Amino acid sequence: MRKGLRRGKTEPRAWQRMLSGRRLDLLDPSPMDIEIEDIAHGLARVARWNGQTVGEHAFSVAQHSLVVEEIVAHIQPAIEPRWRLAALLHDAAEYVIGDMISPFKAALGYDYKSFEERLETAIHVRFGLPAKSPSEIKTLIKQADHACAFFEATQLAGFTHAEGLEFFGAPPAGYLLHIEPMAPAQAQARFVQRFDLLSEAAGYISSPVAFGTE
Repeated sequence: MRKGLRRGKTEPRAWQRMLSGRRLDLLDPSPMDIEIEDIAHGLARVARWNGQTVGEHAFSVAQHSLVVEEIVAHIQPAIEPRWRLAALLHDAAEYVIGDMISPFKAALGYDYKSFEERLETAIHVRFGLPAKSPSEIKTLIKQADHACAFFEATQLAGFTHAEGLEFFGAPPAGYLLHIEPMAPAQAQARFVQRFDLLSEAAGYISSPVAFGTE
């Protein structure tokens, strides 16, 4: 390169290519670039507790999401299918941003939360859900999320029973869970199967996308 000339600067890449072939803009995600197969694949490979759990396999966000949806239905058996679908997808944004432990999320502050909320909104719109869930549904899902975390913490992550109660509260009466972490492929398949069942019950049917296609 001759003296006095500089290479042109390019903006840093702000999108991620998914196995479906989609390119998801991370700063301004479009619902049209979101596919359930990408979500399931990613969540099945994201470890809860930063992987600090016992067992042959990490406990994935995909498996966690399946349990949370099950607990929501235990607490409110007559809940509409669309809100059970919302429960299944409550951590779907983590297929892009990963599962950060709560103390780290708090340290990152508003910018992280804003980024997460944009992704959550795009995911909801993509799958026929309201952009924002009603506050009572959010509260219910958070209750189920804490209940699942209690079982994870005490069975997989080394917390005592007393510590689990202190940090996450008691699980709902009558609900018992014995966790066996699934292999990624199994968690991924189960997640997609549950999504298909709930989305059909809610009146939304997705079109399958083959990985590797544009």
